[in-house]
Amino acid sequence: MTAIRTRFAPSPTGFLHLGNVRTALFAWLAARSTEGSFVLRIEDTDQGRYVPESEAAILETLRWLQLDWDEGPEVGGPHAPYIQSLRLDLYRDHAERLVAAGCAYWCTCSPERLQAMREEQQRRREPPRYDRHCLGRQAEVAAEQAGGMPAVLRLRMPEGTSAWDDVIRGPVRFQNSEIDDQVLLKADGYPTYHLAVVIDDHLMEMTHVIRSDEWIPSTPKHLAIYAGLGWEPPRFCHVPQVLGEDRQKLSKRRGARTVMEYAEAGYVPEAVVNAMALLGWSSGTEQEVMSREELVRAFSLDRVQASPAIFDSRRLDFLNGHHIRRMDTEALVEALEFHLPGTSRETRRRLIPLLRERMVTLHDAASLAAPLLGPVVRQPGVELPPRKVDAATAAALLDAAVAEVEAGGLDDLEGMRQRLTELCEATGVKARDAFRVLFVAVLGAPAGVPVFDAMAFVGRDETLKRLRAAGGELAS
Repeated sequence: MTAIRTRFAPSPTGFLHLGNVRTALFAWLAARSTEGSFVLRIEDTDQGRYVPESEAAILETLRWLQLDWDEGPEVGGPHAPYIQSLRLDLYRDHAERLVAAGCAYWCTCSPERLQAMREEQQRRREPPRYDRHCLGRQAEVAAEQAGGMPAVLRLRMPEGTSAWDDVIRGPVRFQNSEIDDQVLLKADGYPTYHLAVVIDDHLMEMTHVIRSDEWIPSTPKHLAIYAGLGWEPPRFCHVPQVLGEDRQKLSKRRGARTVMEYAEAGYVPEAVVNAMALLGWSSGTEQEVMSREELVRAFSLDRVQASPAIFDSRRLDFLNGHHIRRMDTEALVEALEFHLPGTSRETRRRLIPLLRERMVTLHDAASLAAPLLGPVVRQPGVELPPRKVDAATAAALLDAAVAEVEAGGLDDLEGMRQRLTELCEATGVKARDAFRVLFVAVLGAPAGVPVFDAMAFVGRDETLKRLRAAGGELAS
């Protein structure tokens, strides 16, 4: 097993959603499954789109998902700094090497000239690309730069073809004549993504570049830069994009939920990681519910599919419920603090046996626990007696329940349940239908946490109060 060294390199231009974090997860799993290294790098060279608070949000998201990094911000490492805006001198030095090798050239074309060129290409129905106007006038361009004219550095795409064996997609080939001479350094001195990513991936010793398949058309440009600098490229692994349930790409512009919004909505990190891992990857078994450790043991890049993956919110809900039920009690007590504000640890610990099997998300705890922590509030549309139970049977059941509780029935819940079941069946009404009367009386709804356990939780006096109030309602 060869150790993989890879990275996640987000741009701080917004908050992370499941699509871009899924790429981070695949990179993390590839590193962990081979006992390799996972590096975090912040690619903040697009200053026009920089969102100051998003860098902290990226770190918070990865920490919540427990995707720990071996090198990067807050951790350091031998290739620091891991923030691109702190590495500008490196990019400039390597850009000059490309110029010296004849693999890049300076360009002083004005925006107006470039716009006119593009319009003419559109008129001729030609693919838009730079016409190399400045390639043959480098001495003149140098003089213009010396005079203060802004200039950009362009990659000189070589002739021939660019080809690589993609880990996910197999052989990929492009004709270089179809690829534009990409800007590498902008007039403000900041590198574009294409220059910075190649330099950083090489200097940080990446063995594998795991990224979205939207970067496939850019890979020939990156190969040209690797060749111009005399470097061996890493293995490229272009993973499929994640589509929403509308079959459109998940994106911030289309309103994709951020990862931390899922956290606030009561999803647990184990379930989100599990669901993301199954977006475009298969373990080769029927197993769907997988712990982080199981994912690490099973993961391999050769099981990542090439076709787009479709996010299914129902699968996430299914997995979330399973992972909640797997949680250690004390961890669940801690996790519920946000969703049950104002409750003590002991109260939450008492609630867990009633809630655990019924929660899809942690947020469900609030509605499930509400009638246990405060006054019972009848849900809209809920009637007493409920459907399938007549008023006389409901009244008799409530009277019997009051008598049971007064006689100490809360100390023997199973005995009380059995006696009330026999009473219902003697009247010809199924217990599951008749007990809806107790649910409505105690919880304000025909279903919820186990009603006898709910009685025990709220206690003798409160249970009697609720049962008698319901009985009085039937009598009025």
